[in-house]
Amino acid sequence: MMNYREKYFTLREAYRPEVDLIRPSCSDIDIHICPFHSRHWALLPGAHSYSCEEHGTTFDENTDEALSSQLRHYPGTLGHADVDVRENKDFTYALFKKRTGEPAPGVIFIFHGLNERSWVKYLPWAERLVELTGKAAVLFPIAFHMNRAPSAWGESREMKKVSDTRREKSPSITNSSYANAAISSRIESIPQRFFWSGLQTFNDIVNLISEIRNGSNPLVASGATIDLFGYSIGSFLSEILIMTNQDNYFDKSRLFLFCGGPTLDRMSPNSKFILDSDATIAIYSYFTERLDTELSLDRRIAHYFSEAHQSGTIFKAMLSYRKNKELREDLFRKLHDRLYAVALKKDSVVPPAEVMNALKGEYRNIDTRVNVLDFPFPYTHVNPFPTDETIASEVDAEFNEVFSLAASHLR
Repeated sequence: MMNYREKYFTLREAYRPEVDLIRPSCSDIDIHICPFHSRHWALLPGAHSYSCEEHGTTFDENTDEALSSQLRHYPGTLGHADVDVRENKDFTYALFKKRTGEPAPGVIFIFHGLNERSWVKYLPWAERLVELTGKAAVLFPIAFHMNRAPSAWGESREMKKVSDTRREKSPSITNSSYANAAISSRIESIPQRFFWSGLQTFNDIVNLISEIRNGSNPLVASGATIDLFGYSIGSFLSEILIMTNQDNYFDKSRLFLFCGGPTLDRMSPNSKFILDSDATIAIYSYFTERLDTELSLDRRIAHYFSEAHQSGTIFKAMLSYRKNKELREDLFRKLHDRLYAVALKKDSVVPPAEVMNALKGEYRNIDTRVNVLDFPFPYTHVNPFPTDETIASEVDAEFNEVFSLAASHLR
């Protein structure tokens, strides 16, 4: 039997997202590459007029100044209006499924971290969950991440130029790198993107589950169980999905959180691999310090944050630990037996104490299970399971423990 490291490299070699079906030689689990069209891209910045069809409300918004300011300093591809990014409208997701010939009896959605462009890390995660639960696993990309972003945003040479420009403009900036230059530039320019891209992704997932429920997805049974595995910012998305319970799709769902779970203000994404310091300041300033003022100035985002849209209300409750605590903790209390979190002791991006603060409550009076592990090898939030050959057996043991816990909860 292959250990984690061997499985990682075997799946990495086999994964070809340009084909419809991948049959890795290391298992009896197929990887289906499925096309998807987002029907909610019109929410995104870049148009001048918007409407909420549900409430018959229209809005005007102009982000041209922010976009043109961006264009003056960076490659044109970073200045594209979000509504014009075609990769974010039509893309694919990967569905892992046992080779049975029958629709899967359940599906686990796996949501990735912030500023990721490759699925490689998640291939053995998805395969192990399918192997242990018998359900399908879906790797679904968040808007403007993974394969939902222009390839130019991941080109090291061009993005190093962007990072260099950001350093020249802001000498005190920290953790600026080619890896986070694209997302940092975009978030700093228009912090609202964090909400609008999240809302687009939320709606995309609801649409995919609707397809499953109406029997139009041949790979998953219409009555399949729907469960969630959230990692890092994917945990944040997962929490909002299960707390909102749109169309009652998640009323029996279970959620496993790995290296995630806190409110936005209690996470520390300032990292060469996630966001640079200027982008981190911009997103926190908008969503945790100036939010009430911003809502008074922006009718459109205020509408989606209002009680007219439960998803926005719950998103707002997950922004600040001190604000909207009663709503958030009441929801976690109701969901506590369907949630299970694993945090890592040395995780500096998502500190374990903040996972407990959110999920167990300030007074630890919510019975959500939170397990804090500390692996016996060097690890980081971004790379919890290193592939160094010298520690292969130790990594394999910890990977098996985490995913055994996940499978047991999601089975």
